[in-house]
Amino acid sequence: MASSAQNKRVAITGMGVITALGDNPEDFWSNLLAGNSGVRRVTHFDSTEFTCKIGGEVDWDPARVMDAKTARRNDRYTQFAVYAARQAVQNAQLDMSKEDPFRVGVFVGSGIGGMYTIESQSRILHTRGPRRVSPFMIPMLIANMGCGVVAIEHGAKGPNFGIVSACTTGTNAIGEALRHIRYGDADVMIAGGSEATITRLSSAGFCQMKALSTANHDPEKASRPFDLERDGFVMGEGAGVLILESLEHALRRGAPILCELAGYGATCDAFHITAPDTSGEGLQHAMDNALKDAGVAPEEVDYINAHGTSTPYNDKIETLSIKKSLGSHAAKVKISSTKSMTGHLLGAAGGIEAIACVQTIRSGAIPPTINLENPDPECDLDYVPHVKQSAPVEVALSNNLGFGGHNGVLVLKKYSS
Repeated sequence: MASSAQNKRVAITGMGVITALGDNPEDFWSNLLAGNSGVRRVTHFDSTEFTCKIGGEVDWDPARVMDAKTARRNDRYTQFAVYAARQAVQNAQLDMSKEDPFRVGVFVGSGIGGMYTIESQSRILHTRGPRRVSPFMIPMLIANMGCGVVAIEHGAKGPNFGIVSACTTGTNAIGEALRHIRYGDADVMIAGGSEATITRLSSAGFCQMKALSTANHDPEKASRPFDLERDGFVMGEGAGVLILESLEHALRRGAPILCELAGYGATCDAFHITAPDTSGEGLQHAMDNALKDAGVAPEEVDYINAHGTSTPYNDKIETLSIKKSLGSHAAKVKISSTKSMTGHLLGAAGGIEAIACVQTIRSGAIPPTINLENPDPECDLDYVPHVKQSAPVEVALSNNLGFGGHNGVLVLKKYSS
C-alpha cells in the first residue's frame, strides 16, 4: 500500500445492527454489557430430529423495512441488510442528496446468502414443479444482493460488490471498504455483513459436521467460548453495518465521529477447508499485518473482540495466535467473545463485533464472555469472564476466521483530532 493511501485517516460515523440481543446499537450494547444471552430453542422450524435445537433467532417482521410485495422478492438476509444499513445511514446523519452518489459505495457481504430462498424454492420445485418456482429466485438467493438492494435504496453508485469469505465476510467487507476510501475510490462506504441461515437445511448440514453445540437443555449456556466443556458453536442471525468516511469528508460535513478504523489485515491458512491451522500462524500474520497497517505497536492494544466460536479447535488456536502476535503483552489485554451471547452470525459476525468494539472504545466498558465456568488450560488469557469490566480502551482489535482458512482483523482506535 502506498504511504499516501495508508496515511489517509478513515472515520466510523454511523452504525446499525439487528441481532437476537437487540435491533439497534443501544439495546444491543446494553444487553452485551448485562451478559444477556439471545440463544433460545429455535422456532423457525421443527427441530425435533436435529442434534442442535437452539439458535440466536431474530424476532422479525419485514414490514419494518419494506412493503409485502417487496418483501416477497427479497430474502430474509437482504431484509436484515437493508434494516441495518438504514439505521447506520441515519445514525451517521448522512444526507445522500448532498453527496456525489458515485463517491458512496456499499460492501455488505453475506457468507451464504439467501438460504431461506434456496430451501423454500427447492421445496416448491419438488412438490409443485418447475413452473411454480419464483422468477425472483436467483436474485433473491445470490450473496451480492444485500449490497445491491442497499445501494438501490440509498442511491449509492460507488464501488459495490458482494464479499463472501464465510465467517470472515463482515470483517473483510469493512476492511476492503477502508482500503477503497484510502485509495480514493470513495468518500463514504456502507460496509458490514448480513446473515439468515437458521433453517432446516443449513442446520442439518452444520449438525452433520458436528459443528454445533448439543447443549439443548440449557440454551443460554450452550455457547461457551474458551471453556473446557465447549462443544460447538450456536448459530445466530442478523446484520451489522458501519458507515466509513475519509476523515476529511466526515469533518467537512460535521459528521458524528465515533472512532477511527485504523488498520486491516487478511490472510489464508491454506491448510484445511474447515479447521484452522494448528500453528496459529494464519491469524497471527493477519493480526501482525493489521497492526502494521494501523501503525500500532502490540503493546498498545487494550481490547480484542475474539472470534471465540466455542468450538474445540478455534478457541485454543486463536489463543495461540494472539500470544504469537502480541507476545508477553497478550496476558495484559482484555479479550471477550460476544458470541457467547449472540451466537455465531457467520458472515454477519464481523459487522456486529466491529460495532461492539466501537462501543467499547466509546464507553470504556468491556463486554464479558459469559458461560466461562471451567477455563480450558490451553485458553489462559484474560477473557473477561461472566461480567463486564471497566477500563480505558484506546485501541481494539476485532478477529474473525472462516471456513476455507480465511482470517481477517480490524484495528479500531479512539478518535483524536
